[in-house]
Amino acid sequence: MDQRSTKSLDELRETFKSGKTKTFEWRKAQLQSLLKMVTDQENKCFQALYDDVGKSKIEAFKDEVGPSKKAVVHALSCLKNWMAPKKAGIRLLFFPAKGEVVPEPYGLVLIMTSWNYPLDLALEPLIGAIAAGNAVVIKPSEMAPATSLFLANTIPQYLDNTAIKVIEGGPDVSQQLLQQKWDKIFYTGSPRVGRIVMTEAAKHLTPVTLELGGKCPIIFDYSSISSNLKVAIRRLTSAKWGACCGQACIAIDYVLVEEKFASSLVDLLKTLVRRLYGENIETLGNISRSVNKHHFDRVCNYLKDPAVAASIVHGGSYDEKNLLIEPTILLNPPLDSVVMNEEIFGPILPIITLKNIQESIEFINMRPKPLALYAFTHNNKFKKRIVSETSSGSLLFNDVLIQYICDELPFGGVGQSGMGKYHGKYSFDAFSHEKSVLYRGYFPDLSARYPPWNAFKLEFCRVGYKVDYFNLLLLLLGFRGYPKED
Repeated sequence: MDQRSTKSLDELRETFKSGKTKTFEWRKAQLQSLLKMVTDQENKCFQALYDDVGKSKIEAFKDEVGPSKKAVVHALSCLKNWMAPKKAGIRLLFFPAKGEVVPEPYGLVLIMTSWNYPLDLALEPLIGAIAAGNAVVIKPSEMAPATSLFLANTIPQYLDNTAIKVIEGGPDVSQQLLQQKWDKIFYTGSPRVGRIVMTEAAKHLTPVTLELGGKCPIIFDYSSISSNLKVAIRRLTSAKWGACCGQACIAIDYVLVEEKFASSLVDLLKTLVRRLYGENIETLGNISRSVNKHHFDRVCNYLKDPAVAASIVHGGSYDEKNLLIEPTILLNPPLDSVVMNEEIFGPILPIITLKNIQESIEFINMRPKPLALYAFTHNNKFKKRIVSETSSGSLLFNDVLIQYICDELPFGGVGQSGMGKYHGKYSFDAFSHEKSVLYRGYFPDLSARYPPWNAFKLEFCRVGYKVDYFNLLLLLLGFRGYPKED
């Protein structure tokens, strides 16, 4: 990181110290400008996302531009309420007193983004950081260079450049940024880099939000959803291959289904995949590409394992020149294979069969907690078991992916899939410290609070901590006895 960038950080700190970013007027103006930026520059957003990962215009709007706009509009409509102190109910024990919880910005925050959704994963946390009143540095992923350049060139044209900056660069710049002292770090990416972020943050005791990933399963209770089977298959297929070609942190990683229904499920998936995405690699359409040669090779290498290759029931072809991989379905690949132990992040869908679908709970619990868990089932008892007996960042029944755009629910991981949450009010909270404020009067000032200590004062404490107002009053009036000192 050069001297210019270091000077920029000092400028951002001074801006925050001035108090400018804390005002409602500044926050509102920046959010309005951000909305204008995304609206004015929509076509440039589309082009950048196409250049980076081959997203079509509709996929880019559906998964990135649209959610970002929605998030800004939601923040603007709720900003005053989010900023307002929240009254706290204070017990009579503290009379006279009143309390409140006041949200205050952390200060200078760092947002580190991922390459798979390089626009929305930069703007969603930025919206929360601005709404909370922080000064912000965005470090876009160098693996999405077109979007990184777009953000670096466009944000200064619309937002306050003394409070919000974009710093581009590779891993060396990220490492140098992490060595700085921040008031909050928000990172989206892999668990491997997440550990590095957390290690560096610990040196300054900096709080972090880590949005990571993992192997997100889908429980497919075939027999219970027979009346809605077509809808379920359509949702599964479009979510797996239509959202950045499986390169999403909440993408379906594998399917659990009873073995007696496996062949029917495979046939339905194959039919729909051909209709939506093409008969083969030569006619492939409506699908994104791998972000680069490294990730293309990584995914292809899964299929080069002979035991995995033997489990291919659809697809398996690829186009190295265009970094395209055909939607590929595996049936019962070895559970000890790499494809079943690493996050796939690509267009490969393993299907694992079970004797009974109820066994899926144990299967999932034997593995790290996923960022998302999906279940297609109409069995209410089974739903309750899944809710109570599994742990995941989010749990979605009878649909896939849409929890990401639901601002009323928190989005985040648990365990190896991350920590912290955001979206909607939760984005504001992610970048705010909730300060407790207690207002007290001077009367009454009870002598029982002060030395010298005696049996009466001990009894006063015992009754007081029980919040037993009646006996406390009797004690103070001398109508209640207490054990005397020896």
